[in-house]
Amino acid sequence: MARAARTKTPSVSDAKTSAASPSRPAKAGARRSGANAPDKAELLTYYRDMLLIRRFEERAGQLYGMGLIGGFCHLYIGQEAIAVGMESIKRKGDQIVTGYRDHGHMLAAGMDPKSVMAELTGRAAGAAHGKGGSMHMFDVQAGFYGGHGIVGAQVPIGAGLAFANWYRQNGGVSFTYFGDGAANQGQVYEAFNMAQLWKLPVVFVIENNQYAMGTSVERASAETHLSRRGASFDIPGEQVDGMDVMAVAEAGARAAEHARSGKGPFILEMKTYRYRGHSMSDPAKYRTREEVDQVRKTRDPIDHLREKMEALGYTDEAAMKALDTEVKKIVADAAEFARTAPEPDPSELYTDVYAEA
Repeated sequence: MARAARTKTPSVSDAKTSAASPSRPAKAGARRSGANAPDKAELLTYYRDMLLIRRFEERAGQLYGMGLIGGFCHLYIGQEAIAVGMESIKRKGDQIVTGYRDHGHMLAAGMDPKSVMAELTGRAAGAAHGKGGSMHMFDVQAGFYGGHGIVGAQVPIGAGLAFANWYRQNGGVSFTYFGDGAANQGQVYEAFNMAQLWKLPVVFVIENNQYAMGTSVERASAETHLSRRGASFDIPGEQVDGMDVMAVAEAGARAAEHARSGKGPFILEMKTYRYRGHSMSDPAKYRTREEVDQVRKTRDPIDHLREKMEALGYTDEAAMKALDTEVKKIVADAAEFARTAPEPDPSELYTDVYAEA
């Protein structure tokens, strides 16, 4: 017999913004518009957030190889600029919902790296008490409404969150993420239609990393400019360099203002690239090593930002090494916590099943 959902017991996951998560400038992208030079603190925050995601995902891949993470595991390496740039323009009360490549979004939203890593290893102190795993954890207090394992199914949920904001007139925006593969799913277009019909405050963010599992966009999509996918619903769209965190923030600010002002949904196609396979079980033989190396050398979002900061005189090699050491320590502590924290009691199978009405 299933018990009703219990009141959450305090754990490390209750610390929504820990020392590991730097504070972010409010409305960073909007403020930068028209400025002569980007703000130093803003760029350092972007860099640290992206580096945290990169090092976290690298360690998650190691834990998966050691057998400490079960099920599927989809890494965000290469796509860090999208989650970080969009997070910088979010306001309190806005929501995020995404698919299964979700760890980066969680960290960008300010979730504690320890609680995220502990969820990956199925521990009781994890963000979903060890029952969600890599693809299905969430944190409502952080505005993160989950990663979802069914391709494209999170898009109607994102429209539903936007409907709630519209109904309550609270000024919130739903940032709904999905990939180039999910862009071909039918429920996405049903959500587009309703969102525009009711002028819902939602920004649809297509993370176009060029390969839906193992199939390139060119082989799977008749219209490869995914920012145009809302044309038949009269939804405006924009294609963005998803490897440039500043370009992401600027486009995100414009799209959010469009949605927040009552004009309805907006589509952002983020052109990005994932360095690893679709999941940890994917050898990625459908593309060449030279292709991946070329993107790493010429378009890496973290390297690109570091070079810009060095050119502006905002940092130097010693400072970058110190920051990398700091971030690696945060991730190492999270990994050790995730390895040693207790597993859920078997009785937890019967909690969080129903909510009391």
